[in-house]
Amino acid sequence: MSITTEKTVELIGQYRAHESDTGSVEVQVALLSERIANLTEHFKRHHKDHSSRRGLLKLVGQRRRLLNYLKVKDVARYRELISRLGLRK
Repeated sequence: MSITTEKTVELIGQYRAHESDTGSVEVQVALLSERIANLTEHFKRHHKDHSSRRGLLKLVGQRRRLLNYLKVKDVARYRELISRLGLRK
């Protein structure tokens, strides 16, 4: 269910703003999106895992709050990020 270190490094490399960036909003949203995708696959096999489902809902809410922050702060970065990640809004 968790993402590997290699995948984390790859995502940070793709979404970072500069060389030493590891915690910008874009990186955080990309990491959360990967975790959400992994949990979604998990629920296709384990329908009754309600405790993990609660964790998924917390991750979705956290990603939504970060995206709202980015939308208020810089709309261009927000639109680019959601198009790169393939999110609906």
